[in-house]
Amino acid sequence: MSYLLKFILDSATRLNSASNSSSNFKCSVSSHVYDSDEIIVCSSSTGEFDRIPIDIFMQILKLLGPKEAAKLTVVCKSWKLIVSHNMLWIYFLQNQHDPWDSKFFAETSLRSGYPLRTCPSQMQSFMQIYGQRAQVPGAIIIDGGSGYCKFGWSKYDSPSGRAATFLEFGNIEAPMYSRLRHFFATLYSRMQVKSSTQPTVVSIPITHYGDTQDDKMSRRKLKEAIYSAMFDMNVPSICAVSQATLALFAARKTSGILVNVGFNQTSVVPILHGKIIYKVGVKVVAPGAMKLIGYLREQMQQRNQNFTSLYTVRALKENLCYVAIDYEAELRKDTEASYEVPVEGWFTLKQERFRTGEILFQPLIAGLNSKGLHQAVALCIEQCHDAGLSPDDSWFKTIVLAGGTACLPGLVERLDKELHRLLPPFISNGIRVIPPPYGADSAWYGAKLLSNLSTFPNSWCIDKKDYRPKSKRSFLW
Repeated sequence: MSYLLKFILDSATRLNSASNSSSNFKCSVSSHVYDSDEIIVCSSSTGEFDRIPIDIFMQILKLLGPKEAAKLTVVCKSWKLIVSHNMLWIYFLQNQHDPWDSKFFAETSLRSGYPLRTCPSQMQSFMQIYGQRAQVPGAIIIDGGSGYCKFGWSKYDSPSGRAATFLEFGNIEAPMYSRLRHFFATLYSRMQVKSSTQPTVVSIPITHYGDTQDDKMSRRKLKEAIYSAMFDMNVPSICAVSQATLALFAARKTSGILVNVGFNQTSVVPILHGKIIYKVGVKVVAPGAMKLIGYLREQMQQRNQNFTSLYTVRALKENLCYVAIDYEAELRKDTEASYEVPVEGWFTLKQERFRTGEILFQPLIAGLNSKGLHQAVALCIEQCHDAGLSPDDSWFKTIVLAGGTACLPGLVERLDKELHRLLPPFISNGIRVIPPPYGADSAWYGAKLLSNLSTFPNSWCIDKKDYRPKSKRSFLW
């Protein structure tokens, strides 16, 4: 500590001599600390440091870093107040890898666990939040989508690996428990980690969409199979949350309508305060990522374009295709463009570029007997409005897209346009369509928010010792 104080004093002396004339505000007998709109005055002194301009003083603390700054709280009351000041710790939080607004959303809206607070809680001490976040053990995240699974460590910036979804692991005719056990064991092996070392956050795929007793039982059985399989592998604690809810969290929202353009189909999920509203109804439309890829393949074959695999078609869809704001007008334009696929070579697309994405709105073009995406979302909005579930009727006017295919250029604008055309003004006013915050990885990043919370794992996880298999307990999600 003596070395630390000497280091500060030497730094302060140099900085003070260099900028003595640049600041008229000095710390005198009392220590002054900025607090956004007011200055807090302490009754005790910091000694020789009172002569240092406050802006230089704060820069010294920032240079020291969070660990050394925290040690200074033991010196005296004034040091404790200055070092624990929120603005300093907001600076430390802002300069971490995760976006500051995501951390702020998580700590105000999610830290209490489920059920979520209807009004965000106010954080009293960012220093305390910072210290708690630094001690969070982290977690293994397994986001099992309908096509691909994303897995990795919550402390990493992105998923560390991808694999086929658990339905493709093992014998698909085997019981769900056996498939899940094989799937989880394979992922832990790929990550080269023991299942007993870390908590695990699992995203539950969007399945069994109705509000009937059979649907409720199916969802409960799936969740019980996940818990049983993982606890039998000695996972210490588990947080299992719906994929749709996690994707909504990634957009820094707790209520809204999540539109997930999945691998096999597209689902429209109403979510209020983090809970899926099954009694309003989850809408499902046929076009998904595979349908778009298949339709693009058909169009390319009609033009005698040769390719060796669907990966080539997928690359063309991701790099050349888009959604037309006005489909009829787009048909009269020259939209030809080319893209080079590694190994395969150059490919040129014309109307295929926007006709592919159009099947989201006009499924009949591809021979699919299904509602259009805009029709399903509009129906969900109307039913949320009629249900009157919240005094605030704006919660269902936030539409969040998720999934890799939802990143197609023009999709946000087209959906917004179609919703305003379909819905009456008193409902459509205020509707906002938000693009996928992290594309196909949105649910993974939502899980990352949870698993890096200052209250994790206590507020969100179920421990092995508390789990009661085959019970009638009410699962949160």
